[in-house]
Formats: sequence, structure tokens, C-alpha cells
Amino acid sequence: MPRTIVDLSIFLENEILSDPPGYQPRIDYIDHQMSVPEITGFFPGLRQEDLPDGEAWAIERVTLITHNGTHLDAPWHFASTMDGGQRAITIDEVPLDWCFQPGVKLDFRHFPDGYVVTAADVEAELERIGHQLAPLEIVIVNTRAGRCYGRDDYVSAGCGMGREATLYLLERGVRLTGTDAWSWDAPFLHTREKFDRQADASLIWEGHKAGREIGYCHLEKLHNLEALPATGFMIACFPVKIRAASAGWTRAVAILEE
Repeated sequence: MPRTIVDLSIFLENEILSDPPGYQPRIDYIDHQMSVPEITGFFPGLRQEDLPDGEAWAIERVTLITHNGTHLDAPWHFASTMDGGQRAITIDEVPLDWCFQPGVKLDFRHFPDGYVVTAADVEAELERIGHQLAPLEIVIVNTRAGRCYGRDDYVSAGCGMGREATLYLLERGVRLTGTDAWSWDAPFLHTREKFDRQADASLIWEGHKAGREIGYCHLEKLHNLEALPATGFMIACFPVKIRAASAGWTRAVAILEE
């Protein structure tokens, strides 16, 4: 059956402000000439001129945190407990069937940066697209941040999903969500301004912390969500299997049957 696969992932790359200072990835590129001493060291007597075109291998040395690039957050990232007191699962314990399910896209590009999406906003958008949520569907949120990737304002762009909006999804059986913004929650820049005014700690990471009540995962730093319809596609987002980790990188894709 003909199908289209849409890449929903950003690059791991240098020079792009995809994370706040101190959290960015670093990639050192070692080309076919730079690596010649390595291969000749493995094989005593081997000379560079003995190699085809005098070339060895190309490799990269990468420094990352598990939350660089497009990645899947496990409940362990949000808190040590989930589901009202159970130990939160780590990324290697996430059920794989959560990671390959029908997708639903909510279009929140009209909300300003820092806006905290409510349950009423989610309900209104589902009514607009004519969809009723089913258990295990993957709900992804298209924000203004998607168009800002590659710019210096990316990490502060887009709306965020609040506690009540997150719980609205989880109470209907959703267990995996996603956003094209840097964070599922509103960017820290905007949350900090609210906290400075109100001194209310419940404002901080409220969408993430909803996982203490109902365990769930979310994708962050998705891309190209504008290319998707509201429904009618599958999402595959299997995370790299890292023992006892809070997140794993994923090449998230959408699959549309033609």
C-alpha cells in the first residue's frame, strides 16, 4: 500500500540554538584523513598509501544529554513517582505500544509565546477538528515554536500545555504526547516572569508534573508538524534504549497511508 513518511525530528547539530546555554550538543567530526593514524595503529605496517584513495573512516565524537534533539521523556524525568505514588518508569521501561499509535494534531500556533493551554482550549480544538480521543492515541501540539527552530528565540517560543490540559488528555487514555516547542510546558522565560509576580511554585513545570498523577511520556522538539493533517496518520517514536534514563533520543516519524 502506498504511504508517505513525514520526518518529525530535528537535527542533532552544532551552531543551532536548540537548547539553553550549557545544555547544547557538541559534535566533533573526524574525517577520512584525520582518522588515518587510528587505522594504521590497528594494523602495524599499514601505510596510508595502502588504503583506497588514502582514506580511513569517518566518525563523529558526540557529547549529549538525553534531552538534546527530538527525544521522548519518560515519567522518571518529571518526578520519582507516577500514578499517585508508584515508582516512575524510566525510558527503558516505557511500553513500546505507546510509541506506535494513531496520531492527533492540535493546532495551537495562534496562541502567543508563554501562553498556558487549558482543558477548554483542548476541548475546543478537538471539536473544531471533529475528533473524539481514543485511548493510546498520540496527541501532538503544533505551536509557533516550530517555525522558530534555527533562530535564537526558539527556546522561548511557543505556548505550553498546562496541568489541566495535560490531565484532560491523560484522563481519556492518552499516554504519549508531543510538542514542536523546546518544552511541553510554557518556556521557562515566561514562567519565571509569572513566578516573580505570584511566587506560586505550582506554576513551574505544571504540565510535566501532571505525570505524578497519571504516568505518561511526551516528545519534545518535534518538527514539521505543519505538514500533517489533524488526524489520519500513525506516529512511530521508539526511543533509544538507555538503562534507567529519564529520556531517549528518537527519530520520530508520521506515516500517512495514501
